[in-house]
Amino acid sequence: MTGRKLRLGVNIDHVATVRNARGSAWPDPLRAALLAEAAGADGITAHLREDRRHIRDTDMEALRAGLGIPLNFECAATEDMQAIALRLKPHAICLVPEKREERTTEGGLDVAGDQSRLTQYIAPLRGAGCRVSMFIGHDPRQIEASARIGAAVVELHTGHYSDLHAEGRLDAAAEELDALRDAAALAASLGLEVHAGHGLTYDNVAPIAAIPQVVELNIGHFLIGEAIYLGLGPAIEEMRRRMDQARP
Repeated sequence: MTGRKLRLGVNIDHVATVRNARGSAWPDPLRAALLAEAAGADGITAHLREDRRHIRDTDMEALRAGLGIPLNFECAATEDMQAIALRLKPHAICLVPEKREERTTEGGLDVAGDQSRLTQYIAPLRGAGCRVSMFIGHDPRQIEASARIGAAVVELHTGHYSDLHAEGRLDAAAEELDALRDAAALAASLGLEVHAGHGLTYDNVAPIAAIPQVVELNIGHFLIGEAIYLGLGPAIEEMRRRMDQARP
């Protein structure tokens, strides 16, 4: 896998956050997604939360109809979200833990502790042709459980690594990076495709991008923030450049 080009998935949730702050129709998440596509994004991620705090059902429908690149539907493992996913049939579905009061996704999904239900939950999604991903930490038990339930992909949560890096705790960040490397190798050995994301920036992306088993990074909040200064296209192009530069 060494040398394989990394895919970049761009999360456009916070375009919807800005729109919803004024209760208007602008900025339009689909327009942002199309700009990301034109700038070289390999896929678009959108998280349809249970409280609809940013992305809405109509956004998911518009993205599904309007994109020429894959749509990654991020959601909690609820009956409501399963029904929406089965109706839209996006390219990929990433299951994440979700709490109403959290600002952003905290930690990874407990696949090992919910194995029986998740096995049944993802079966119809797999049957509909969707690639199902588990958003998890680097705990080997969660990786092994993800393989057992039939997931195609695991997305490793890089939030703790990113926080440590931002705090200047570089020795601790290096330890977390080692754990993520080990997790990626284990996942790949079990036949799982490996993605990574959460909190990644220009400053911390290179070591994650250099992990040979990782084939996709999903990045959102930072890129939408950088777009204020650079424009969305140039912000994505710079991330793409740094990812490519980090690959052996």
